[in-house]
Amino acid sequence: MSVTVATNNKIELAKLLADLRRTNRQQSGLHKKLTPISQADAYKVAHLVEKELGWDVGGWKIAATNTQMQRALRTNSPIYGRVYSQFIAESPVEISFDNLCSPIPEPEYQVFLGKDLPPRSEPYELSEVADSIKSMHPGLELAECRFIHDNKFPPLEGILSDGAGSGTLVYGPAIQNWEDKDIANNEVNLFCNGVFKRKGNALTAMEHPLVPVTWLANELSKTGIGLKKGQVISTGTLTGMLIPKKGETYTADFGIFGRVSGTYK
Repeated sequence: MSVTVATNNKIELAKLLADLRRTNRQQSGLHKKLTPISQADAYKVAHLVEKELGWDVGGWKIAATNTQMQRALRTNSPIYGRVYSQFIAESPVEISFDNLCSPIPEPEYQVFLGKDLPPRSEPYELSEVADSIKSMHPGLELAECRFIHDNKFPPLEGILSDGAGSGTLVYGPAIQNWEDKDIANNEVNLFCNGVFKRKGNALTAMEHPLVPVTWLANELSKTGIGLKKGQVISTGTLTGMLIPKKGETYTADFGIFGRVSGTYK
């Protein structure tokens, strides 16, 4: 494939994905010619989607932070995607189910950055990333996907082009003095309409939220993008994926760290 054709295909895919986002639509499958040939190319398309939309990037989502989720998402490493500012909200939220594309609610720790982490040649250390964090919160990611999950579901590269299925981020109260708390072992319970569904903790999901944030800082540094002060990062699911129904309210109970909820109205 020539460089010109490959570039044109990236642009065509970016325009398609931007249009699907603007209009809250999905499609079945993805033409082979538009499917990126690598994860690196897929992330380039996601950047083009951002430019096509012209929306402000208010944060980032991380997924596939452990081997179980990596198997489910068909990858051997974590993945990431942009979250746009208009889809970041404080708990509780109500979100129109009819405007969503294959929604998935996931309890996740979220952090707000108090400092830039710009691109640089040497990798960021976990301690540097910890120092950049303004606050840590209990949160919910209300993920979406612009592709229908049918027998034509595209490979991972198509999903990465779509921002790794990014949707809405919901954050709860800041965890006071989070640096001194046992974040890793804190049990998190997910409820649907008050009925217990699943539980988990950061230790088994990702070791600690700082681990995936440090990974993201270094991945974005390699691409010349970097992280910016004020952005929020959702650090990966603690309980796996569930498929919601219209009218359901999902509440993530982080125990002493607070609760966060989202309703699919």
